[in-house]
Amino acid sequence: MVQETYRVLPGPEAYLAPAAAMMGVMPPDSGSAIVEGSVVSEDEAIAVIARKLADAKNPAVCPGPLLIWQWDDGVSAKAAAVRELAEACGAKILPMIDYSARRIRTDMEISPNHPNVTILQNDIDVCLFAGVHSHYANYALRLIRARTDCYTIVLGDYSASEDAMASLRDINVDKINAITEKIKSLKRG
Repeated sequence: MVQETYRVLPGPEAYLAPAAAMMGVMPPDSGSAIVEGSVVSEDEAIAVIARKLADAKNPAVCPGPLLIWQWDDGVSAKAAAVRELAEACGAKILPMIDYSARRIRTDMEISPNHPNVTILQNDIDVCLFAGVHSHYANYALRLIRARTDCYTIVLGDYSASEDAMASLRDINVDKINAITEKIKSLKRG
């Protein structure tokens, strides 16, 4: 019997969706990206990400601690590029300030402990995460996949996230700007 390749798609999938890595989906090597469980070129992933954001009815961008706190020289430029991307697709910005268990306002920020609640409360159909630690984001992405039909995107500083529906690794300002320009082009016509 031939086993079908596991695809990372919007849910709701299960009470808690399985870790994509346990289903055979592995993060791509440098220079590649991942879309719905398959390794693709960065250009292909950029096109998919831009299309999903341009077509979204209610997108959200969730900057995480690696983007919010200016811990490195390049963070300000990346944060500005992510803000421009959010503006290009008309996305809400819902920060993921930290990963500690605490009370939050789900209309103002996303909780990595209960991301599905934030996504459901805000009726988000496409959600982009940037500046998040992969090991914390993967759990949140599984919760989202398990309980919502939200399409998730991760722009990873160091690695792509196999639990996102689309993910780029080694993110920099040029890659963010490429997504933004493609969104603008799609919106124009």
